[in-house]
Amino acid sequence: MGRPILHGFVGSMDYYRAKKGVMLTTSYFTSDAHDFLKRIEGKQVALIDGVTLVELMIQNNVGVKLAKLYELKEVSNDFFDEDEG
Repeated sequence: MGRPILHGFVGSMDYYRAKKGVMLTTSYFTSDAHDFLKRIEGKQVALIDGVTLVELMIQNNVGVKLAKLYELKEVSNDFFDEDEG
């Protein structure tokens, strides 16, 4: 998603007197969009791209289900320690 769409969103925030907003895309934000946000003052806009969206979905169990559960084991050092008695 590029700067023009983000610019329109930030401009519409004035109509609602909003100081904070969230822009979400299933794709990614261009560097031009990120640079634009660094230049604006008085407003905060959180950008959530596709990768971040998937991470949030997994973290909060939204639209995902458990497919497999893996058991992780480690070697027990106590088993291999020899008594030095």
